[in-house]
Amino acid sequence: MNQSRNVDACSMVGWWQPVLLSALAGGMAWGIRGQYGHETGAMIAGLLVSLVLVFLLCPKNVSSLAMVRAAAWGTVAMGVGGSMTYGQTLGLTQNGPVVGNWEALRWGLLGCAIKGGIWIGFAGAFLGMGLSRIKYRPKEMWVLMLALIGAYYIGLSLMNRPYNPVTGEVPHFYFSEYSYFYPDKEVSPRHESWGGLLFALLTLIAYVRWQRKDRLAFNMALWGILGGALGFPGGQSLQAYHVWNPEVFDRGIWVELDQYMNWWNNMETTFGTIMGAVLGLGLWLNRHMIQPEVCDEEDNLPSWGEGSLLAIHLILLVLVEFSSVDAVDRAYDLGLIMIAIPVVAIVGGRFWPYLQILPLILIPIAGKTLKNLSYDTQDVGVVLGWLLFVVIPLAITLLVAVLEIRKPETQRNGHAFIRWTLLLNAWIYFLLNYAFFRLPWPWAEWTGRTPNGIVFTICLFGITLAALFSRRREPQILNP
Repeated sequence: MNQSRNVDACSMVGWWQPVLLSALAGGMAWGIRGQYGHETGAMIAGLLVSLVLVFLLCPKNVSSLAMVRAAAWGTVAMGVGGSMTYGQTLGLTQNGPVVGNWEALRWGLLGCAIKGGIWIGFAGAFLGMGLSRIKYRPKEMWVLMLALIGAYYIGLSLMNRPYNPVTGEVPHFYFSEYSYFYPDKEVSPRHESWGGLLFALLTLIAYVRWQRKDRLAFNMALWGILGGALGFPGGQSLQAYHVWNPEVFDRGIWVELDQYMNWWNNMETTFGTIMGAVLGLGLWLNRHMIQPEVCDEEDNLPSWGEGSLLAIHLILLVLVEFSSVDAVDRAYDLGLIMIAIPVVAIVGGRFWPYLQILPLILIPIAGKTLKNLSYDTQDVGVVLGWLLFVVIPLAITLLVAVLEIRKPETQRNGHAFIRWTLLLNAWIYFLLNYAFFRLPWPWAEWTGRTPNGIVFTICLFGITLAALFSRRREPQILNP
């Protein structure tokens, strides 16, 4: 009965809305990720796509904490795949020595599909877990994360070994640069980890499907795999086509435009657009199962425990992003380990979920923007840079989070909070990236950043209009 009412509750939302808006959010956010990289950069896409889908498809009378927890889980899970190397995988489709080599192209695109599917599969699974009726508990999540990390190392040993860059010995299924495709070149094969993450993802899928009977999480994991498996090779196909067919770009509008096109960033934007659209379609088709609940009061983390975990995570996050401490890098630079504390604290915390989707995800992005503009290049003065890129954005997001945390649960409007959090985050990350792009105004002299800046602007205004003017009316979920 509840499932049919959930369909009625979202009946005013057509399939095209989550597909279109998730595509806009994913395209802009994944394109922005290209400037920041790795796990924390990918979390921008997890954040904006999750906020869009929770805003559009989560029934309004679901508690604020349940909505925010779902968005926060989707956010951090998108970072797991950032541990994988893929630059040389893309090189198999476009580097000079292999241009025209169809076998290398097929192998490279297959590698993109596998790595993309694994990457977005984690995000789909955790977003589904956050939106399902199944209650997950902190102790359970500790055990699950340890199991995923263990599965990662098993998969690494089985799928990504042997690896010896000195002798050139690589695994049988290897999607980076090696001598088979570059017989006349001295190669530097990279260490791949996709096999480890594949085993971890399969462990997660098996757990939610057969142990917890969580159909929504299982289905969304599959939709995430599909989105990544289509999006990554889809985006890279554009970049490879540009390299393989230079004559196409020597005539017509391309004569002037091609010199300003950043095809790598175009690949990233296309990847994000496709994966966002597929996740949006997948959740819309499974909307009848959306019924998020928070864990029971007795299962929540104590305030001192939540605060302690926050302090530990902040220290490790700052160290791994902005310093070079070998012990920290070896551990916290792995996405599964990086998100272990947040995953537990999100499900069991009262204030962590709000902090996660506001200041916590912003810290590394703000810091990298400051480093690039005020320390690496001195384009912006250090004092002004700290103020514009760190102090003001973090102060705003922290204030918004604290104000919502301090409200009694009965006074919180989860749907309204998600709406304004989506708008705030979309604008903050757009503006930080626009500064990173050196303000590529379309009326100024064009650079390699201008076309992408225009695309991101279109995405931003689409998200803004939808968030401001979306007015869903639906019946409340009734208990049977």
